[in-house]
Amino acid sequence: MSETTVMLSEEVREALAAHRPVVALESTIIAHGLPRPRNLAVAEELESLVRAGGAVPATIAVLDGVPRVGLDKAQLERVASDPAVRKLGHRDLAPAVAAGASGATTVSATAFLAARAGIRVFATGGLGGVHRAWTETQDESADLRLLAGTRIAVVCAGVKSILDVPATLQRLETLGVGVLGYGTDRFPGFYLASSGEPVDWTVWTPEEVAAVIRAQDALGGPEAALIVANPVPEDEQLDPALHDRVLARGLAECRERGIGGQAVTPFLLEYLTRHTDGASLEANLAAVRGNVRLAARIATAWASAARAMRTRAPR
Repeated sequence: MSETTVMLSEEVREALAAHRPVVALESTIIAHGLPRPRNLAVAEELESLVRAGGAVPATIAVLDGVPRVGLDKAQLERVASDPAVRKLGHRDLAPAVAAGASGATTVSATAFLAARAGIRVFATGGLGGVHRAWTETQDESADLRLLAGTRIAVVCAGVKSILDVPATLQRLETLGVGVLGYGTDRFPGFYLASSGEPVDWTVWTPEEVAAVIRAQDALGGPEAALIVANPVPEDEQLDPALHDRVLARGLAECRERGIGGQAVTPFLLEYLTRHTDGASLEANLAAVRGNVRLAARIATAWASAARAMRTRAPR
């Protein structure tokens, strides 16, 4: 895409041109995931965590029909405060651009725009995936197929625990999306440090992740993403027994009220927040903070290795 279609902030443009580390951040958590005014404070905190890790933050959103990679203070405040800001997945980008609409980007839209801008590392909370009762509903997040065709490293706390985690991992394998457990041999469970499901590959340092990214690029082939599954610290996770109990009640209420399709995820996330007295939201934020910190370290390690390779390359 040309810059007339996707606008990069001056800071992000200069960082990419100079091969400095940049971390993409989604904006849905700001516009739709947190209450006001805490959402703006968290958005600013996450950008500060990226900077503290030596990288440049690139929060992504669509404003007045223009996809923007990197927001200034006024733009960030607008995303956090304007009730007209929509929620945009990848499939919504073209209609939003054509209509001159404004929206916060989900995982799929953020990954797409970040990759088009040349950003290699993206931090988020949890991915979407295969929904429970998939055999009846055929309900699967657009995140999965988009990541199957987008070359970006996504640092996340696994997939949302309200989903079918084993089926999601199987789907990721089918789609050719690589999964690394960061410091763990178990796939994280979003609010929980572990879903109980194994991962095939474990890495322990940002440099190891950067080496996998370089190997991915060197091998070529399908432009698939790399998922770096980083668990929330055990002392900050949601109590597993409380999680299981509240989720079971939430799923039962979904069935009783006939809630299905795209309405299931927001209902269950809100149900968990309400019936855990906000503990699930705090676990979510703890996971996001950890992912942002790690993403900055990975982006820095990858940029350092790339600079070293350019220095050694024959002139």
